[in-house]
Amino acid sequence: MCDSDAACHVLLLEDEPMILMDLEFAAEACGCSALCATNVKQALRHLENGGPVRVGVLDVNLGQGQTCEPVARELERRGIPYILHSGDLDRQDETVRSLNAQLIPKPANADHVISTAMNQVGRKCA
Repeated sequence: MCDSDAACHVLLLEDEPMILMDLEFAAEACGCSALCATNVKQALRHLENGGPVRVGVLDVNLGQGQTCEPVARELERRGIPYILHSGDLDRQDETVRSLNAQLIPKPANADHVISTAMNQVGRKCA
């Protein structure tokens, strides 16, 4: 399902498979294709090869000491809006403060997360 050709690509960076799948389905229900990544390397590869990303949804903590910060900085460099989605805010205060993005704490309904991301680009989901 990920990586289909559609006018609106949403970059999803999430290390939890079930959350990623829920976000993917919500993005597709909103009429967008999902470019799914479970780590920074995959997300950056999608930005290089995956088509015109309109918006990103980034899990802050990706495990093994990895955060979404490199991906967030690349999205900022490209002028692509994104939102942060995180469940462990105490450990991530520094990363979250360093990024200029809306934060949606976990747990959150996937439709709400995608709707919030789409609002960043002026698109409404049904």
